[in-house]
Amino acid sequence: MATVVRLTSVCRRGVTPLFYQSALLARPVVIPHKQREQPYLLTARIHSSQALYAGSVSNAASLHWTAERVLSIVLLAMGPVAYYSPGPVMDYSLAAALTLHGHWGLGQVLTDYVHGDAKIKLAKAGLFVLSTVTFAGLCYFNYNDVGICKAIALLWSK
Repeated sequence: MATVVRLTSVCRRGVTPLFYQSALLARPVVIPHKQREQPYLLTARIHSSQALYAGSVSNAASLHWTAERVLSIVLLAMGPVAYYSPGPVMDYSLAAALTLHGHWGLGQVLTDYVHGDAKIKLAKAGLFVLSTVTFAGLCYFNYNDVGICKAIALLWSK
């Protein structure tokens, strides 16, 4: 059975190539079935930290992930409900749900793209301030104006 073998795998066994000095060259070699190398499992070469697989008692990350997905589904359902039955309860529910959804989403962006302890603390403080101002602004709009549901209906009616 003919296979392609890197010269480095042959050289490791004590055989030196005669004409090729580069270990990156490959050539077809016939190897009996018994002497063929077993492929390395990918997991055998990956070294993970013990903290990731410590089996901690807390399942907060899993609950947070589930809460994010539930909130996304609830937001999908709130759209038609807000259209057919607008009111103060729905306005304030939308204000809370949209603010929380945006806070969690931007928090994930910060987690992925902001590095360094001081920068992370500053970015998270800024996100907290932004989320608080957003929620306060939506509540102010709901209390002093027509509310989120009627405002969207007015935008669609024109």
